[in-house]
Amino acid sequence: MKNLMDMGLPELKALMAELNEPAYRAKQVLEWLNRGERPENMKNIPLALREKLAERPFGGAVIKRTFVSQLDGTLKFLFELEDGELVEGVLMRYKHGNTLCLSTQVGCRMGCVFCASTLEGRVRNIRCGEMLAMVVAAERTQNRPAHESRAITNIVLMGSGEPLDNFDEVVAFLWRVTSKEGLNISPRNISLSTCGLAPEIERLVNEAPHVTLCISLHAYNDAVRDNLLPINRKYPIRAVCEAADAYAKTTGRRVIFEYALIDGVNASQQDATALSLLLKGINCHVNLIPLNPVKERELAGVSRQDAARFASWLSDGGISATVRREMGADIEGACGQLRRRVLEEESGA
Repeated sequence: MKNLMDMGLPELKALMAELNEPAYRAKQVLEWLNRGERPENMKNIPLALREKLAERPFGGAVIKRTFVSQLDGTLKFLFELEDGELVEGVLMRYKHGNTLCLSTQVGCRMGCVFCASTLEGRVRNIRCGEMLAMVVAAERTQNRPAHESRAITNIVLMGSGEPLDNFDEVVAFLWRVTSKEGLNISPRNISLSTCGLAPEIERLVNEAPHVTLCISLHAYNDAVRDNLLPINRKYPIRAVCEAADAYAKTTGRRVIFEYALIDGVNASQQDATALSLLLKGINCHVNLIPLNPVKERELAGVSRQDAARFASWLSDGGISATVRREMGADIEGACGQLRRRVLEEESGA
């Protein structure tokens, strides 16, 4: 039986027909679900229908714990799903609006060496309705600006997990949050980050709203990238860059290449020159990331000064680049760190 929170308007219309309810009830129910409300709180729905809906699994998420950065006001949420699994989200405040970073899987199986999310593998995929419920739960913690219809104006799928390894649920979520019947957030305000599943990038062009595609590149050759991102052995750099170029040309959207700067691995002037040559001709921007320390990994990042120097080298090579602003450093802003620590605390490890 499908969770209520996973249902869009067509599915709710089918459910209303099955329950011998008028079709217009589907839109009413959807409006409540878009606010994360359970059947008992759907005040304009007849009691008999509310009771029928309450018999179905809901599939929501609640905020278990919230951490506030004393450095920049960033909020880190630990969401609890209905089966007890924990996932993270980060709300970052900018002048242009509030951006919510969401997870798409509990854990991850991609094995990227600098990421805490993948240390215990993938536990399970996060469903469309659970992602929506996390957005709604985070929204409730904020005051909506007078000029905005929502407090959360931007979404980035850059938390724990590989979004394209959970393709169907992520695409369902993208349609749900961008549709007029859903949260009506512009696709231009949504970014999706992948480590480079080339076939799924090609599918994304035709099957999902045209969001901003971000690709975790982190190297300019296969020898280095094989060691950093094991998925590169299946989808090497050339295939990933070709998929990125096709996405940019088809959608008219600039692709963002994420590049974590690792001291002694990929952060020299020679590396910058080679990266510039690799990306030349692709409508793209490089987002440079001074590596966040992960205690289980023996990799060191570079200083922000060194990162700025690397950006200037890319600029000299004709490639647009900026250094990502560090946010939430004092509240374990990097993916997977908070969930891992809380699980260790609760198990007494």
